[in-house]
Formats: sequence, C-alpha cells, structure tokens
Amino acid sequence: MRIVEASEEVEDQSIEPKGFDLLTLPPVKALLKSKYFPKIFQIPVAAVFGLIGYELLAGPSSAHDNPGTALMWVLWWPLIPIVFLFLGRFWCAICPFATLSDFIQKLVGVNRPVPAFLKKYGIWLIDAMFIAITWADHVFGIVSSPWGSGILLLLITFAVIVCGAFFQRRTFCRYLCFLGGLSGNYAQTGMISLRANADICQTCSSKAACFNGTDKAPACPLFSFPRTMESSANCTLCANCIKNCPNDAITLTLRPPTKELWFIRKPKIEESFLAMAIMGIVLIQNITMLEVWEQLLNGVESFTGITNTAIIFTAVFAIGVMTPVLLLSLSSRIAARRNTENWVKNFARFGYALIPLDIAGHVAHNLFHLLAEGKSIYYSVASIFGSNASGSAALVSNDTIQIIQFIILALGFWGAIYTAKRIAYRRYSTNSVRTATLKPIVILISALTALNVVLFLLPMAHRM
Repeated sequence: MRIVEASEEVEDQSIEPKGFDLLTLPPVKALLKSKYFPKIFQIPVAAVFGLIGYELLAGPSSAHDNPGTALMWVLWWPLIPIVFLFLGRFWCAICPFATLSDFIQKLVGVNRPVPAFLKKYGIWLIDAMFIAITWADHVFGIVSSPWGSGILLLLITFAVIVCGAFFQRRTFCRYLCFLGGLSGNYAQTGMISLRANADICQTCSSKAACFNGTDKAPACPLFSFPRTMESSANCTLCANCIKNCPNDAITLTLRPPTKELWFIRKPKIEESFLAMAIMGIVLIQNITMLEVWEQLLNGVESFTGITNTAIIFTAVFAIGVMTPVLLLSLSSRIAARRNTENWVKNFARFGYALIPLDIAGHVAHNLFHLLAEGKSIYYSVASIFGSNASGSAALVSNDTIQIIQFIILALGFWGAIYTAKRIAYRRYSTNSVRTATLKPIVILISALTALNVVLFLLPMAHRM
C-alpha cells in the first residue's frame, strides 16, 4: 500500500464566491417578484409548442416543408444549449411540459411523495433515456420525420401527465426528463447563480418558505432548498423562492462561465458519465451527418456481412458513446497513480471538466443546421399563411460556419482545460500531484477537441 503524505491533498470546503447581485437592480427585482413572472414567458412558449405539435402531426409529411420540424430542430434545438450557458436552467421554468405538469397537478394531482427509486437512480434513468432517444432518432428517423417528432412529443406529454397526476411538484422534470438531465449538466456552466445568504437564513423563522411555498408563489418545483444549494443543476430560476423569502435572503449573481464547476465538492459519477456520453453522442451526430457516412456503412456491411442497417448503427453508436467514457476511465486510472483518490473518484471529479467542451461541440454541431438551414424556418412557417417563398436555406456560407465552429471549439477547449486546472489546484496542495493529475486529463481534452476539429472539416449533410 502506498503511503500518502498529508500535504498531497487539500479538500477545500469553501463555497463559490459570489459576484454582482442582479437583485440589487430595482427593475430585475420587480420583474422576478411580479406575479406575472414567469407566466409572461410560459404562455407564448406554450402557444408556439402547441403550433409545433399540431404541424408535426397534421402538417406536411416532408420534414423539408414542415414548420414544426423547422421550429423544433432547426431553431429551438440549436439555441437551447446557448440558453443554458447564459441563463442556466431557465428554459425549464418556461418549458411547456413543466407548465402542463403544474396544470395537471392543480387539476387532479394527488401529490404522492417521489418514489425512493427515482430519488436514487433518477439521473441514471435520465442518462439511459437521453442515450435511447438519440439512438431511436437514427434508427427510426425521428428528426427526419414530422410524424416521428410528433409521436415523441406525445409520449413525453403522456409521461408528464402521469407524473403530474400522481407525484409532487415537477417530479418528471427533476428525475425523468432527458432534456432536464442535459440542462442540469450544462446549467452548472451558466453565468447566473441563485443562492441564499446563509447568515440571513440562520435567523429565518418562516419554516423554509422558500422551499415549501406560500400564498405568494408555489414551492420550489425541483425540490431545491436555497439555503443548502451548492449547484445550479436543479434550479430553474423560476423565482418562486425570491417571491416567498420574507427576508430577501436570495441572491442572483453574475459569474464567469464554468465557475461553478471549479467548486464541485460532491462530484457525482452519474453526472460525469452523462457528460462523457454526451461527448460521444455529439461525435456520433457529427459522423452520421457527414456525406461519407453512407460509404462508412457500406464498408462495415462489406467487412462484416451484416446487412441490417439498424444493427450496424447500434454497434457504431455503442462504440461512439462508450469511447469517451472509457477514455476518461483510462485517464482517471493514470491520474490515480499520483493523487490520493481511486479512479472512480477521479472519473467523477474530472468529468465535470469536460462539460465546457461538451457544450462547445453541441453548439458547434447544431449551429451548422441553424446557419446552413435557417431560412427554411421562414419558408416553412410562411407557408402556413399561404406563402410560396423559396430559395437557399443558408444564412451564411459554409466557410463562415466553419470559422464560427472552430472559434466555439477553441473556447470549449480553453474552458475545459482551465476548469480541469482549477479543480486540480483546489483539490491538491503540491505542484507535483497537480501536474501528474492534470497530464492525462489535458491529453484527453486535447484528443477529443482534435477529433471534433477533424469532423467539422468534413462536408456535413443538412437535416432538412
């Protein structure tokens, strides 16, 4: 057994320093305390998604001509990770499914406690669901089929209704929503942080009004207690706690992107696993959009003799998703040789460092569809009103798109490297341990960035 010097490890228990409090600005405070917030956003968002659902199920059968497909996959899906970066999980406060859940709960809800199974394994279920939906998209053509996208929305709607009818608050959003898992990971890089002033909270006699709710606003929808909250993963910025707190103890501060990741005190392996799985999914999404994808499929078919495309894709998909997971496992084992933690703890801790690169790869990939196919949104939506407008769908040239993609990847690479460095420097006290821990992690980040760069250099097919 290796003897570890006490000086090799420093468990920094300090909390994340706070920045400028937006609630000191009267207009911001008035907006968030208003009874109309976030309803003023929920209503138009629900109306737009109602239109999307109708068009997907009753509109043109071709994805190229369907307004629902354009609004959902060419506009909303590329923009949503950018929202997470700037506003944390705010989308979840105005999501139409969350609004539906609240309505069902008020109408017929029996408010049963969240099952212990969901509390314990919810994130793993979200991980599995996110992977399964991505797999199903390619096997069954969900994105390329308006009907398939419509059925997906109906299935989610059914699950939301069941959860809203039986369980407390937004159980589906917290423990089952695949987008909620993605947003929870990405929100930890967000530039807005909601927390509570612990000194004020110590004197509070309101029996956790911020958590339990009052006549001013409902309880926290995602079961988060501001007084003990250290992560934005389960905060939607719905402002219920701001309205309910009798002492104005809640703060809403600006901070640099990724800052929260530097201060993760209780890393969760399931969140790091999801980060690496998302990395693999983004790589697979890039590969399947390449013009050489069909050639690759034909090559695998010739080599293996397997003619079933679904089987071939499933094998490729499994390899793609697991490759970043296995690479982080290997890097964590190498790092464990010199620091005080086993490879599982290294995996959990440094998986968070990959989240900035996750977001960069995700945004860079989806911005291709938005910028190369953006005008299709106008053409398809205008067709609802009888317009026959048509033409090039591109907003900018492919060369411009590539430049933007590489800038985004560079920012993601820098963010991942810097986050890994901050994690290591806060965790360990000696430079030798820090360096030895960081080397395999930095190599992994560099390799995954280089792979993304290579894929973005190749011609990509359009979604619509």
